[in-house]
Amino acid sequence: MTGLRIPEALLYMDYLCFRALCCKGPPPARPEYDLVCIGLTGSGKTSLLSRLCSESPEHVVSTTGFSIKAVPFQNAVLNVKELGGADHIRKYWSRYYQGSQGVIFVLDSASSEGDLEVARSELHSALQHPQLCTLPFLILASHQDKPAARSAQEVKKYFELEPLARGKRWILQPCSLDNVDALKDSFSQLISLLEEKDHEAARM
Repeated sequence: MTGLRIPEALLYMDYLCFRALCCKGPPPARPEYDLVCIGLTGSGKTSLLSRLCSESPEHVVSTTGFSIKAVPFQNAVLNVKELGGADHIRKYWSRYYQGSQGVIFVLDSASSEGDLEVARSELHSALQHPQLCTLPFLILASHQDKPAARSAQEVKKYFELEPLARGKRWILQPCSLDNVDALKDSFSQLISLLEEKDHEAARM
């Protein structure tokens, strides 16, 4: 400001303040992460993702092949590839794993023993798959609002998560459609794991 008279200097400072307040430009882009979402038919995958996207439950239709949703959060956007959970589709899941940065596995905590055993087998396969085994996992025990729902501790023991997932980044959270805040918190924890993995990769 050398050479400016006092009134001009004040005007210049006002101009700088105006620019700082009103000319910030677009906010920085949020990071995007590509996730794969798997689980048996009826586990609640589609409904939970639709709830996060504030879609009407009346328009929710069970996924038969695969669908992709962009789920926005304050600090990230999750591009979630949801795979259908029917018997004849599950054998093709691994074809869609490539490029995933994280995994969402949804299980029905109130399902029959038979379905729970199938879900257990599928989760074990996913946790050990070469394209997924190093990725962060969010495991959602859905339908907690049902009387037959198993607690997170019961699910952890039945699925043998402690020994199987030792050394991996994973989160197990109970959830239901009527508690969207808890559901969002689960995804916020997953985003933290994804960010940690990004930072580790940047340091290598």
